[in-house]
Amino acid sequence: MQAAFAPLRHSTFRALWIANLASNTGLWIQNTGAGWLMTSLAPSPVMVSLVQAAAMLPVFLFALPGGALADVLDRRRTLIAAQLWIAAAGLLLAVLAALGLLGPWGLLALTFAIGAGTAVIFPAWAAATPELVPHEDMVQAVALNGVGFNLARALGPALGGFVMAAAGAAAAFALNALGFLALLWALVAWRRPIPPRSDLPPERLPSAVRAGLRFAIAVPAMRAAILRACAFFLFASAVWALLPLVVRDRLGLGPAAFGLMLGVAGCGAVAAGVAMPMLRERLTQGRLVFFASLLAYAATALLGLASHWAPAAFAMLLFGAAWLAAGSTLGVAAQLTSPTWARARALGVYHLSFFGALAVGAMLWGWVGTRAGVPMALVLCAGAGALAAVAVRPWRLDGSAPGTAASRVKGLPDVPLPLPKAPAPTFADLLHEDSGRLLEAVHYRIDPVDRAAFLAAMREVRHVRMRTGALVWRLYEDVAQPERWTELWAVESWTEHLREATRLDEADRTALARAAAMHHGDEPPKASRHLNVDPC
Repeated sequence: MQAAFAPLRHSTFRALWIANLASNTGLWIQNTGAGWLMTSLAPSPVMVSLVQAAAMLPVFLFALPGGALADVLDRRRTLIAAQLWIAAAGLLLAVLAALGLLGPWGLLALTFAIGAGTAVIFPAWAAATPELVPHEDMVQAVALNGVGFNLARALGPALGGFVMAAAGAAAAFALNALGFLALLWALVAWRRPIPPRSDLPPERLPSAVRAGLRFAIAVPAMRAAILRACAFFLFASAVWALLPLVVRDRLGLGPAAFGLMLGVAGCGAVAAGVAMPMLRERLTQGRLVFFASLLAYAATALLGLASHWAPAAFAMLLFGAAWLAAGSTLGVAAQLTSPTWARARALGVYHLSFFGALAVGAMLWGWVGTRAGVPMALVLCAGAGALAAVAVRPWRLDGSAPGTAASRVKGLPDVPLPLPKAPAPTFADLLHEDSGRLLEAVHYRIDPVDRAAFLAAMREVRHVRMRTGALVWRLYEDVAQPERWTELWAVESWTEHLREATRLDEADRTALARAAAMHHGDEPPKASRHLNVDPC
């Protein structure tokens, strides 16, 4: 129990965690109010499921640019700006509802606007977590963020259901805006250390977005986290999308019961969060996500078959626990894989996939519910989700991440890395962020008997180059002199080439040194840089 809450001993993390709890509680009050209000404004399964899609689709569209902004700009200021946007949208939603001017499409539009703000918040907050706790507490801090989100899910929907029943939708939407103002106050009070200044110009947003995409594609563990997140959340989204109709039509209950059902799911998630340290000791990340996925789909099938509130509530309890276990484990895998320079944008790619799967799944299962009925849609979703969990299981989440001890080579001698000559003075005016592509080359002389070992070393070098910004990477062997090899890779510009060195961590330098150590000669491998020239 003590290990589960250890990160809360750090005062800054504790203050922001509590403020996030208030903010997320308000968000769940708003989501509960919006979902239930839509059952009155436009009670078809498609329109009700579109509320869920409108909340999640903006994160699919804006998570990657939002993550890139959080890497390029100050994360604290980015979070404050996003909170102001969400509070303004929430207040507008409350005013329109109070005046009776809110229709179904206006509800969807403002839900979308609030989702756009959360698209910036999610990757920026996740990337800021390592700044708030020491490394040994980071894994449980990420899990505690999930616990806080799901504790809000336990409190918010129940509170939202009672507020809707007692005071109407406008009051629920106003509480959401107040919750975000609480987090805004905590962010203003946070005194974030000033990061070290760089002599390089700030990254431009399009370039930062492309670098984040290249990183996510280049790292196998990140690719696995994204793929398995898509496979889980595409099917798990059906419960959140169709639950209002299960409560209203299948169980014949009202908004207070709907809020309590969501609250039960939140209680299951909180219980799972407390148990996560023990579960991580017994199961690998991949096995934990697999078993949690199967539990979630079993709960989905039970919810579809339930005709009484008791089995439905039990299904939601199991589903909430499985949701937290799978979601927090996938989030930890993605976060531990990401280096500091790319953390927010890499997590933006992850959240893009996560919420994209939720949005697409909500629309898909809403359509299936319209065609086949809500109970059948949930049962079909459970079966298809279990098959998907089996299909993606071979993609490993627990591969060695950059900078981990498993990826270092012990006993390697101190080998100087290849360094190119300084550029000629005549090129001074051409070497900048708009220089165009730059081709880099390293020439090795390798004993033919070391060919297999060299190729193995260069596979890791390729990962290093792609992680740190290469557009393309190639390795060539001289057909006339088999001992001669040339490594080539291209980057977007001269400035992007200079950023490569700042993105190397200890494990990256070890991988490069391992390849350089296999070179035969009195000097290190020869390195050169070539600016793209258009002869026309």
